[in-house]
Amino acid sequence: MIRLNVVAGVLRDTNGRVLISERLEEGPFHGLWEFPGGKIARGETAESALVRELAEEIGIDVVASSPFMRLAHDYPDRHVAIQFFFVNQWYREPAGLEGQRLQWLAPVDLSTANLLPADLPVVDALVRLARIQESGQQKLSAN
Repeated sequence: MIRLNVVAGVLRDTNGRVLISERLEEGPFHGLWEFPGGKIARGETAESALVRELAEEIGIDVVASSPFMRLAHDYPDRHVAIQFFFVNQWYREPAGLEGQRLQWLAPVDLSTANLLPADLPVVDALVRLARIQESGQQKLSAN
């Protein structure tokens, strides 16, 4: 079984929407959506892999990021260990540099986006986080 260590970035815009990208690789995951990122190279830290992958894939310069989640997922032919990061600040507008489509979705809409199975726990966490933040904002406006 193939073992892969990967990173993925969770970018949120000022409206709280999250960026996802379409997979273009051939194989069983072609056409599914994912959080942008990629493989960690040998000798590379997760943070430096995140910066490199997001520059190559969506053309942004990561300025600030913070760890969000670590997950592992077994597919029939591979074991994937994923480190997710919130990308808190970046330069340049994200673009599909490899020809992939990008879309910004509200966390509650991510569940209908045909995401990779390994990304689904992140969707659940983002929905919970959005609800907590929304609840806190409602309490602030009521005071």
